[in-house]
Amino acid sequence: MAAASPPTRPALRARYDRRQREVVAIAARLFAERGYQATSMADLTEATGLAAGGLYHYIGSKERLLFRICDELLEPLLEQARAIVAREAPATDHLHELLRAWLAHVAAHRDHMLVFAQERHAIEREPQWREVRRQRKAFERILDDVLARGEQDGTLVFADRALTLLALLGMVNHAATWLKPRGRLSPEQIADGYCALMLKAGAPERAGARTATRDGALSARASGGADRRRAAG
Repeated sequence: MAAASPPTRPALRARYDRRQREVVAIAARLFAERGYQATSMADLTEATGLAAGGLYHYIGSKERLLFRICDELLEPLLEQARAIVAREAPATDHLHELLRAWLAHVAAHRDHMLVFAQERHAIEREPQWREVRRQRKAFERILDDVLARGEQDGTLVFADRALTLLALLGMVNHAATWLKPRGRLSPEQIADGYCALMLKAGAPERAGARTATRDGALSARASGGADRRRAAG
């Protein structure tokens, strides 16, 4: 069943959209806590305070609600990411901004993130999943383009950029499983820490550092050889 067409008058449409977001947020919390299959329409009506007819008015069906949770997770993040990279800035600055926006989004949509990870198998064979996949891939391309620009201008070096991208995706997305609203670190601090980690891992090795490392290794080998000769004598 499809949801009812939203009102056309601006004031009514704003109220409709606000109430729909509330319904989606409540459903995301229930799905994250109990699981999609274990959450009944009766559970949803009780939690939202809507009758069954009112619930269908906003969401259409339980499956459509699951897609709506995915949409609310990906659409705003993709929009933010596009706005960030549209501004003229070095790749490392874009990476920092993207991580801050991404972690803030994860913190604000933690239930959505958990539902996406836990329940995607229930809908990923449906035709509507193509749009969800398109949005996810578009966001991943933005991240990869930023890493690629860092490689091109010499500010970032990766042995395997594709592997680095996968590590970054896993690191940030997994934060939804342990991030706490009043935890030791804020989303911004976590983003800054992740960015520092990425920049350190992807920083070009300085020639001086390479020379010092090589000379240190040669010195250690020479010292070790002398020690072995003294021990043998």
